[in-house]
Order: sequence, then C-alpha cells, then structure tokens
Amino acid sequence: MSSSAATMKPTRVRHMVLFLAVILYMTTYMDRTFLSTAIPAAQKEFLFSDITMASILAAHQLAYGLFQIPSGWLADRFGPRSVLASLVLWWCGFMIVTSFAGSVLALQVGLFLFGAGEAGAFPVANRALSRWLLPSERAFAQGATHAGSRFGGFITPFLVVFIIAGYGWRAPFWMLGLIGIFWVAVWVWYYRDSPAEHPHVNAAERERIEAAIGTAPSRAKVIPWKQILGSRNMWTLAAMYACYSIILIIFLTWFPKYLISARGADLKLAGLCTSIVLAAGMVGDLLGGVISDYLVHRTGKVTFSRRVVAIAGFLITAIFIPISVFSEDLVVSIACFGIAVFGLELTVSNSWAVTLDIGGTFAGSCSAVMNSFGNLCSAVFTSQVGAFATGYGWNAVFYTIAALAIVAAFLFSRIHADRPLVTTQAG
Repeated sequence: MSSSAATMKPTRVRHMVLFLAVILYMTTYMDRTFLSTAIPAAQKEFLFSDITMASILAAHQLAYGLFQIPSGWLADRFGPRSVLASLVLWWCGFMIVTSFAGSVLALQVGLFLFGAGEAGAFPVANRALSRWLLPSERAFAQGATHAGSRFGGFITPFLVVFIIAGYGWRAPFWMLGLIGIFWVAVWVWYYRDSPAEHPHVNAAERERIEAAIGTAPSRAKVIPWKQILGSRNMWTLAAMYACYSIILIIFLTWFPKYLISARGADLKLAGLCTSIVLAAGMVGDLLGGVISDYLVHRTGKVTFSRRVVAIAGFLITAIFIPISVFSEDLVVSIACFGIAVFGLELTVSNSWAVTLDIGGTFAGSCSAVMNSFGNLCSAVFTSQVGAFATGYGWNAVFYTIAALAIVAAFLFSRIHADRPLVTTQAG
C-alpha cells in the first residue's frame, strides 16, 4: 500500500454496492414470490385447472433457467453495470405488459418473457460483487443478499393479498414493475464495474480491494467455457443446487396452494403462513454466511467452512419437512416448515460463495451455470407438481423434496471450494 493510502481511512463504497445488490435481490424475490398469490387469483377469473396453473408457473421458471448462462456471459464480457440495468428494464417492462393479459396464453407468454429478463439477476449481480468484495466478506455478502431476497419473499404474500383484494390480481404486476425501474436509475448513477472506475473510492479502499483479489480486468474478451463446463467440481455444484432449487420452488410458488388445498386455509391465512416460513429462511441466510466466514477466518480452510454449514442445513431440512407434514396442528406444522426453510437457507450463501471462490473473473458465467441448471430442473419439477399432487397427494410432494435434501447434503460433501475452475485467466 502506498504511503498516502496507508495514512488514509478507507472509504466503504463496496458496502454501498452490496446494499444496492441486497435491494435488487429483495425486488427480484418480490417479483417471483407474488406469482404464487396472483396466479391463483387469476385462476378464478380464467377458470383454469391446477395442471394449467402449473404450466403457467413453469413458463416463467423455464425462461428463468434457460437465460441464466447467456446473462452471465454478457456480464463477464461487457461488464455488469449496463447488462444488469438492461435486464431489469426488460423484466419490469414485461411485468407491466403482463398486467394486461386477457387469456391463459397471454399469461404464459408474458411470464416467459418476464422470466427471461429476471434470469440474469443473480448471476450478473454476483459478477457485479466479484470485483468489489474481499474474500473474507463473500459468504456474509451472499447471506445478506439472499436474506434481502427472502425478506422480499416474506413481505410479499401478505402485502399482495391486500393489493389484490383492493385492486385485483393485475395490480401487483405494474406496481412491482415500477419499483424495479426506479432501482435501475439508482444503479446506473452509482455503480461502476470496478473500484478503479468509481469516483468515490479513495486510494486506501482501492488498494485494500486490489491487494485481496488482484487487478484482473473488469471485462473478459474470452470466456473459457471448456474449462468451466469440463469441471467435475462445477457439475457437482450444479447438481447440488438443482436439489436446492427444487425444494425452494415449492415454498415460493406452491406453498400457498398447499395450505389452501390440503390444510383448508383461506387466501389471507395462506399468505400469512407463507410469509412466516420465508422469514425463517431470511434468518438462515444471514446466519449461514456469518458462520461460514467465521470458520474461514478461524481455520483458513474454505472448503471445510463451506461444507460444514451447508451439509448441516440440508440435514435440518430433510428432518423437519416430514415432521411438518405429519403434524395435524397447523401452528406446529408451520413452525416446523419454518425450521426446514431455515436449514435450507443456511446452505445458499455457501453455494453462491463457492461460485466466487472458484469462479474469479468468470464468476458470472460460473454462477450462471449453477443457477441455470438448478432452475431448469426446478422448472421441470414445477410443471409436474399439479399432476403429482392430484395423483399422489401433497404429502408425496414434500417427502420427495425431503429426500432431495439428503442428496444435496451428500453432493456438497464432494464440492471443493479451494479449486479454481479456470487455471489461467483469459484476457
């Protein structure tokens, strides 16, 4: 560090960058979670079946999975500032357009295009953080961003119920779309692709960041897909995340329907219970990141630190989902579902921290592969939930995702966070 920087107190622009990412994650999950309440309300207007409802939700989820990798590539190639702004404008625009849907087909097309833009949110935001955060801040940062997303998921069902009651199921589409457009204006004004480009970063903060993560270019001319896609570590991470995504999608999109159909709850009670369960996940997001970073600091073993927290979280989920289903008391059931989601969310900050650990300059592409595979698998699963629940009952759905939690715990035990996917950085 230069002598002038050594005597200067570092600025904390990177923390403001993290704050903007947290707000984006919160907005993204508000935009995803409200569908679980709005689409059942639209079902009453259009009179479609649960199987058709599954196809509508799957259209969004399919696009969300398909467009992860292109979005991550764009961020690595052209920088996350402009790419993320463009993607948010895209999906918010199509949210507003979807509010005018007059048929089931229009809903499906609107949600597909909405999901195509939203697909880039997490991998591109992850890439945006990769040039700003210190390694010792990564798991906490991932916990904070995902806690923001779950906070959005927590408040959305409760709020959307009242919006729909007052203004109809179309209103949340354009209300949330306008919120996203405002975020874009703030992002373009404040964010830069690297600390060296930001006018408010002083020499002390810039040199601290560069000493920790180097001075690789903020944009890559070539993405080394052969090394990324040829890595067993990458595909183990992706398979683990597929299990996680399938479990999570049940709570994001089908849980209110389960409470109404299997537990006899009305729309307001279902919204309240969903909010409570997702709030428990928010605690898990923060705690998982804090514990993992603490273990990295104390042991210096990044693989051990990521694994121990994630494996414990998945096992908690596997234990408490069956208990929740068995319980006939709704209060006890919701409490146990909350513990299950808490365990599930202990894992997510570690999953995304691993993409930073092993991805480096190509964190956008690496996280996109993980998130794409996970969401494509969850899209396939989502499309079959209506028929599965109709044929075998809701208990079978939850026993299946409990089994997937055990599979995910095993897969995480095979992930190596200390092995970079790309051995040489592309220029």
